[in-house]
Amino acid sequence: MLSEYWIISAPGDKTCQQTFDTMNNLTSKQHNLCNNYKFHIPDLKVGTLDQLVGLSDDLGKLDTYVEQITRKVANYLNEVLEDQRDKLHENLQANNTNLPQYLTRFQWDMAKYPIKQSLRNIADIISKQIGQIDGDLKTKSQAYNNLKGNLQNLEKKKSGSLLTRNLADLVKKEHFILDSEYLTTLLVIVPKAMANDWLANYEKITDMIVPRSSQLIKEDPDYCLFNVTLFKKVAEEFKLHARERKFIVRDFVYNEEELAAGKNEITKLMTDKKKQFGPLVRWLKVNFSEAFCALIHVKALRVFVESVLRYGLPVNFQAILIEPNKKSVKRLRDVLNQLYGHLDGAAAGGHVSSADNVDIPGLGFGQSEYFPYVFYKVNIEMVEQPKV
Repeated sequence: MLSEYWIISAPGDKTCQQTFDTMNNLTSKQHNLCNNYKFHIPDLKVGTLDQLVGLSDDLGKLDTYVEQITRKVANYLNEVLEDQRDKLHENLQANNTNLPQYLTRFQWDMAKYPIKQSLRNIADIISKQIGQIDGDLKTKSQAYNNLKGNLQNLEKKKSGSLLTRNLADLVKKEHFILDSEYLTTLLVIVPKAMANDWLANYEKITDMIVPRSSQLIKEDPDYCLFNVTLFKKVAEEFKLHARERKFIVRDFVYNEEELAAGKNEITKLMTDKKKQFGPLVRWLKVNFSEAFCALIHVKALRVFVESVLRYGLPVNFQAILIEPNKKSVKRLRDVLNQLYGHLDGAAAGGHVSSADNVDIPGLGFGQSEYFPYVFYKVNIEMVEQPKV
């Protein structure tokens, strides 16, 4: 599926229907260069020329902002779905329909963006709406990411190397001497290659070590976990001499209540994450739809303002949504330039790049490309694909 669409507009011939038919016959029917759809823009309030010129630049900035937030919502939804990412596209909808369908059947939302309002007011409604989505997204994503981060840290402690992982899941009560006035049990991490060295020599590391008190509790690819029982008063000395021999004593106190609390914490975080997942996905789905619909309304506003500035009053132009055939983009451009080149002498030979320093306020020439007809691109691929 091609993810790029174009919205163009051209002045009405005798009728706007004729404008559409001429363009459609030359590109779609005869040459299969693209699929064309009428892009319905209602009769909006024009206002003064000065207002239109100022609004044109502001709409360019609003377009960028709305697209940025729409993509942000889509990418975060992709992140939240984790191992269910194959369901992403069924969640990225606009007005309960897929994005191509929403675009090709675009209808202005009169309830949200009343056309009796000025163009400036409609732009402000959209800006405020998207600002609200952006703010809410920051709050919701921060809360969910903190929860996820805490859970990942605890899971990492459950599964990492013996040097760093949580030892609570590995040890049992019988590995320790508990409630003794004089004795204590330490847990020691020994490099695997030195396990025999440990067993042969641990009793000699300091005085006052209980003979044959060490046993292997657990091993991973690099390290072994041993316990050892000794008198409390030599514990610090033992730690120091053990480290000199590359045996690392882990700080660990066996306390059943704390161990149970640790296990409960991970269960609680997993439950919290599951609880938040459904509502968060629903919120992202709803607000992606809101943001995408707002984005297409901004495009419609831009097409309207630009068309009035270029083609003059009374308002008489046909907006067309084009779905280019991927293999025929250059040919399609040529046909459109032949068809509409007469609208602007400077660009008749193709398009003028911004490097030519063409920048007339309000006419959108500051864009990276300029054509003799009004032109805007819509990219519906909303999620960044991982770089291969």
